[in-house]
This record gives sequence, structure tokens and C-alpha cells, in this order.
Amino acid sequence: MTASAQHAAARTPAMHWPVAIGVAARRAGVSARMVRHYESLGLLPDVSRTDSGYRQYNEADVHTLRFIRRSRDLGFSMEEIATLLGLWKDKARASAQVKKVAQAHIANLSERIAAMQAIQRSLQTLVHCCHGDDRPDCPILDDLASE
Repeated sequence: MTASAQHAAARTPAMHWPVAIGVAARRAGVSARMVRHYESLGLLPDVSRTDSGYRQYNEADVHTLRFIRRSRDLGFSMEEIATLLGLWKDKARASAQVKKVAQAHIANLSERIAAMQAIQRSLQTLVHCCHGDDRPDCPILDDLASE
């Protein structure tokens, strides 16, 4: 090990397990509130508790929280994440099952993107029709007020 690597290792505290909710949340990149939310949804299994009732998270719990966070970053719903978590933990599953979930999500995203693009085109048309001057008449407001 080089001197700089030894120095860096000395500055990095060893990860001790289990950890409290705040530490687990920080390590996973989520808030403690979201950790409790994921637990309430059953996405995270019941964690151990201290004698005084504080939650204690192990390395696997934090790994699961990171999995959930990354899934949320990709826009998966909580229901989809629950399915993906089940597949992730099932070492006997076929990757085709995972691909099917991802493909369905892509199809949903494509539909939502198309809808947003249609909204954008409508708004662009309205903005183009609006003179944006000192006159009170406004095609944007007229459209919003129309039935």
C-alpha cells in the first residue's frame, strides 16, 4: 500500500454495524423519513431494535435502501420496486422476469413523455398566439377559460 493510500485509509473511519436510522439513511442517500416510509410499505424488512426501541440497520438493510433509491431515481413505482426487490432476492428467478418489469416501465414512460410533449406543443401554440403586449386580451387565458 502506498503512503497516500495508507493516509487515506487512516482518515476513513471503519464502517461499524449495526447503525441508527440517521446513519443508515445517510449511507443510502435517503432521508430517515423515507426509510420509515419504505418500512411501512414493507419494502424493507423489519429491522432489529435496541432494548430502548431504536432501530438498528445492518449492511444488507443499507444495500436494500440503495436499491430502492436507485429504483426511485429511475422512476419505478413503489409497486414495481416491491416486485423488483422480490426478484432481486430470488436467486432462482429468470432475468426475463426482471426485463419484463423494466420493459413495462419503459412503455409507461414513453406514454407519459408523449403526453407531456402534447402538452408542450399546445402551450407553445398558445404562447405563439399571445401578443404579450399591454392589451388585456390573451389567447392563453381564453383557452384556459374555455370549456
